[in-house]
Order: sequence, then structure tokens, then C-alpha cells
Amino acid sequence: MRNTIFALSSGRLPSGVAVIRLSGPDTIAIFKAMVGRLTAPRHASLVKLRAKDGGLLDQTLAFWFPAPASFTGEDCAEFHVHGGPAVVQAVMRELGSFPGLRVAEPGEFSRRAYLHGKFDLAQAEALGDLIAAETDAQRRFALQNADGRQGVLYRAWRERMIRARAWIEAELDFSDEGDVPDTVSQAVWADVQALCLEVERHCTEFHKSEIIREGLDVVIAGAPNAGKSSLLNALARRDVAIVSPLEGTTRDLIEVSLDVAGYKIRVTDTAGLRDGSDPLEMEGITRARKRLETADVVLHLADCNSQQSAVPISSCGEVVRVGTKSDLGGHGSGCFHVMISTVSGEGISELLALLEARAMNLVGAIGVAPSQERHVTLLRVAAAHMKNAITGDLPIEVAAEELRLASDSIGRITGDIDVEDLLGAVFANFCIGK
Repeated sequence: MRNTIFALSSGRLPSGVAVIRLSGPDTIAIFKAMVGRLTAPRHASLVKLRAKDGGLLDQTLAFWFPAPASFTGEDCAEFHVHGGPAVVQAVMRELGSFPGLRVAEPGEFSRRAYLHGKFDLAQAEALGDLIAAETDAQRRFALQNADGRQGVLYRAWRERMIRARAWIEAELDFSDEGDVPDTVSQAVWADVQALCLEVERHCTEFHKSEIIREGLDVVIAGAPNAGKSSLLNALARRDVAIVSPLEGTTRDLIEVSLDVAGYKIRVTDTAGLRDGSDPLEMEGITRARKRLETADVVLHLADCNSQQSAVPISSCGEVVRVGTKSDLGGHGSGCFHVMISTVSGEGISELLALLEARAMNLVGAIGVAPSQERHVTLLRVAAAHMKNAITGDLPIEVAAEELRLASDSIGRITGDIDVEDLLGAVFANFCIGK
């Protein structure tokens, strides 16, 4: 029999209220033992929680949710106790004294909900993203995926593959009888080809999801003493990097995360780019150039008071030219997208607005998109199998098998195909109590 589990499902203590959740076959018996009676289901009831010896643990609100109309699909209960550490410890200690009752593992409530069909695996991952959301864009994206839009799309694709396979196998079974016209076969393969293109286009949307979930990757680059570390400190509004008139102070990569108008933006300070002989500084410059290759946006800083040309950089991302130290007079404003001063604050708001616009442009009006690397991997596997079926010049029975493998690959995204080996990895990232 499955154990009954319990855990603190609310945040850090102390708090105004702490929520302790239970789920499993012994929930009702434990609820009655601690409350003394069974209250109305799905209604808040003010009760006195008592230990087995009759001692009062707390006066609290209690709820119970009979299966299957609960979060996990099992009998569930919640005690909303006062959020003092001593109160919570007393209640948790009493729960732990019941035989067959144990503390939940990370994500175990959500895993049980998935196993009882409350949501699919893609929705479970979206729920994890919602819990981890730090910005408004992350919250909106996670909510969109949590409503099941991904599952609807992926199941529709899988159904098209299954239908195509059925027609192809029918052609194989009844080829001598002429029951499957050639025009039908041609239409089936045309649909498979169109579906393959849809899946490949869908995969290209993953970078938008990455920007929302992981943040817009912004790298600050330029010559030594161009004001890179000063800009990082100004954006972070705290001293995260050492600022010194000595050249080559920054040796390693320093990253901070910003919330700019609801978008997560990761800003990385790098070593000044120049030719040198110091091995530590050269290692920092090597790391800087490598980071430039993968950045979404590069802030290319140059001292607008210097007569020296800006150092050349190479990046696949968009390069924004930033003139620094404008409070000292500066010149050549036409050479820069924005002029800034970390001393006076001039141009900082304009630069942040520019980064917000870049994030919005790169993300665009994102619709249904793969939200996990796992989704993209399985979708690409499915597309590869479809291509094999279309262009592999294979016997028809082998082509039908390729379609089966493609449909199974997409089924693993939502959990429609056995994914037991994935469950531990997916739900281990959840917090205890969720």
C-alpha cells in the first residue's frame, strides 16, 4: 500500500501561517485522530489540533479533500497552523509518530498528482517553473504552459502520426486489393512532411523560452578601464565588482541577474580586451572572448573621452555601442547607441530601456513553445524519424515503424508513453511539500 506523506508546504519560518499538507490512504484517520472529528469536506474549519495524549498542539484552520477531488487525486488534508518554529515542529513531530506516515520527498505531492492523471508531465514541469519564477515574464510563461497548451499541441501531433501510420499499414496489408488509393497514400506522406516542418519550426522557438526562463544573456565588453565594472555595479545597484584605475583588475567573469520590466536579464562583466603577457589576465581575456560568442546582446563599452579606437569584438549576438564617462565631457556621441555616466547616472535608464526592448524583440509574442531542453531533444528525435520515413527510401513496413518511433518520442514529452526513468529527474527539482 502507498504510504501517507506529509510536509510543510509553505515558506520559511517564522511566518504568519504555516501550511502542513498530508496525502494518502491514512489521511482521514489521522485527521480524525488529531482534530477529534471529520469536518465538512473542502471547507475551512477552526479546530484544536491535539496530540495522542490529549495535549493541545495549536488552534488552527483544517481542511480535508476526499479523493479524487484533490490536488494529488488521493485523500488530502491541510492544517494551517501558526507559523512559529516551535508550533510547526510540534505538529510535524506528532504526525511523524503515526505508523505508516512519513515525510514527503521533493516533488512527491506533484508526482502523485501526475500519476493520478491530474496533469501531464509537461504541465508538471510548468508547475515547477511557476514555483521557481523570479520575474513576471517567467510567471506568465509558466502559467500559459501549466494550462495544458503544450499537451494539447503535442497530443494532436501524435494523433496525426498515429493516423498516418494506420493508413500506411493499411496500404501494406491491403496492397493487393486496391482498397487504399494512391491519392490517399500521397496525401498521408504530404501530411507527414508538413508535420515534420511544423515540429522543426516549433523547435526554433526554444531560444525564446530560454530567454524567459534563464534570462537575456548580456555581456559587457571593451578595453581595460572603459568602465565595465562601474557599469555592472550601477546596474546591480551594489558593489559586485572591484573598480580600480589600474588596468586588468577584472580577471574572471562576474554575473548578476536583473529584473527589468518583468524580464530576467543576466549581465556579465568581463576582463578588458587587449594584448598582454600576464598569464592570469590572458586567461580572463580568453574567457571573455568565449562568452562573447554565445551572448544575446553585447554592450561594447568605450571611453568617449579617449582618442583610442574601440577594441574590435566578435559576437553572434547584437552589439550595442555604449559611450562611457560622459560626465567628463565626452565626444563622438554619434558613434554610440547610448552615452552613460556611472557617476551622474546619465543614460543608465536609457540603457535599461534599450535592454528591455531587446528582450521584448527577441521573445516576441511567444505562443506555445518548448519550455525544456528535454522537449526539444524528443521533438528533434521525432522529426528525424519522420524524415527517415519520408526520404529514407525504406520498405513501407520500415517507414511505418519510423512513424511509430516518432509518435512515441512525442508521447514521452507529456508522459503518454512510459517515462518512469524521467520522473525522478523531473520531480527532484521541486521543493519539499509541493
